[in-house]
Amino acid sequence: MPTTTTTPATTTPLRVGVIVGSTRDGRLAPTVSTWFTSQAERHTPETHFDVIDLTDLDLPGTHPGWGHKPTPAQTELAARVDAADAYVVITPEYNHSFPAHLKHFIDLHRDEWKAKPVGFVSYGGVGGGLRAVEQLRLVFAELHCTTIRDGVSFHQAHGGLFAEEGPAHDEQGAAGAAKVMLDQLAWWAHALRTARTEHPYG
Repeated sequence: MPTTTTTPATTTPLRVGVIVGSTRDGRLAPTVSTWFTSQAERHTPETHFDVIDLTDLDLPGTHPGWGHKPTPAQTELAARVDAADAYVVITPEYNHSFPAHLKHFIDLHRDEWKAKPVGFVSYGGVGGGLRAVEQLRLVFAELHCTTIRDGVSFHQAHGGLFAEEGPAHDEQGAAGAAKVMLDQLAWWAHALRTARTEHPYG
């Protein structure tokens, strides 16, 4: 019987960047993020989650031109994005789309995203943020990412759905959706990390 050799790509714990995409005053995003990361750490305790909250970042006001020398802060942020094997984007829906600040953050990086999976947790009104997610899928496809089909969405999120510690209603359904998404994200993250290691992308 042939023996199987494990490689660092298959044994090293996954790193997942959790991108908190809202910067609006009075935002619900920190509550959603706290709930999701607690679910994720409970379901996949071997995975490292790096929460990248856009309100904590000092992003440039304009998009740097070609040949621009990044600041130390920008270099550090790019390294955090690059270090992740996968991402989860937490986004609200503004006018049937995603926040401008989130798009600006995405556009500030390029090669860091390539050949990695992206999952989504969205919230909003009747649509639950799903229209923002559908548009983000197009953006990440252009960046050579694989987006996860199943996600987590909270409908009428500002209507008393959330208590301070997380969803006040339908906790079991939301947790189940998170588990499905995390399982798919982990599969793709392992598969693509192995592929990038054995056959560097592009």
